[in-house]
Amino acid sequence: MGTPFIRNHQYNLIKKQAALLQKAFHTVTDPKVVESVRYSAQMKIIEAFPDATELQLQLLNNISAIRTEEQFQHYLHSLEPYMTEFSPVTGKMLNKLFPKTKKLKVPDLTAIDYRYITYLGWNDIATNRLFLVYPLNGQFIGIEGRFTPTNKGVCFLCNRHEEVALFTAVTRMKPVNASPDYYKAIGNYVCVDSGVCNKNMTNVSALERFVQEVVGYR
Repeated sequence: MGTPFIRNHQYNLIKKQAALLQKAFHTVTDPKVVESVRYSAQMKIIEAFPDATELQLQLLNNISAIRTEEQFQHYLHSLEPYMTEFSPVTGKMLNKLFPKTKKLKVPDLTAIDYRYITYLGWNDIATNRLFLVYPLNGQFIGIEGRFTPTNKGVCFLCNRHEEVALFTAVTRMKPVNASPDYYKAIGNYVCVDSGVCNKNMTNVSALERFVQEVVGYR
């Protein structure tokens, strides 16, 4: 087996495109339309892997030969060994990321399958806080903010219609000559359940922009 190269959000994209193609096989009678859907699926998958090697592209392009439901399942299962893991974290590491939070309540880290998360997120209902951890440029970044449940809405991270809450975090970046009490809050609607959000995510652009804005990266 080759080196793992498929991140969680990329695998979600592959599943989404495979499902669209499978649906076309079951519902569309025009072969030209089906082949158009197949071509679109192939292109979107390949575009998600700009740094893929020739062998990796061949593996991804196996979707071009799929016809039956069994083949769809086999294709997805064949990619699972090539999934990369979100770097495992420990309670000690999380406490260092959130030093200002006393008695930090962390999730059950032993119950997490790190292949299937793009970011680590959890809620502290008692304090109405949401905690988010993401590896940006090889370094874990921890962000916490106020968590205000609302109703159904579109999550800014996964772009899906789910149960969301308003997540408000204070940016660490300050303008030159800002007063000592200056602060700027950034608010976005995010999935209440980070596990659902991780299953939905097919792109990390919004997440990385948010992390960069909060920590002050340019």
